[in-house]
Amino acid sequence: MVMLADVILSLPAEWRNVSELFVALGDEQRQRILLTFEPGERLNVTQIVAASTLSRTAVSHHLKVLRQAGALHSEKIGKEVYFWVAGEHITETLQRVVEYVKNNT
Repeated sequence: MVMLADVILSLPAEWRNVSELFVALGDEQRQRILLTFEPGERLNVTQIVAASTLSRTAVSHHLKVLRQAGALHSEKIGKEVYFWVAGEHITETLQRVVEYVKNNT
């Protein structure tokens, strides 16, 4: 039998490394930024700012959080940095959590 204290102190493997993504996805502004992207689309900061009501500084901050959490990929081409949704990482992370919940509740 698993002790409650053991669960609290040691997260199951399925739950490791998900908090950063959940925090990133938990913000409505960051959700809006992710929803700006069409499937397979790459956008730079200027394009994202144009589609947003946020300042360039605010968008840059949110992009940094999303990238660090693994929700966005980025690539610098010339002077521009292009971003695109890291759908495989988001899907894999959420699937791990869903499977754990299905199998343990």
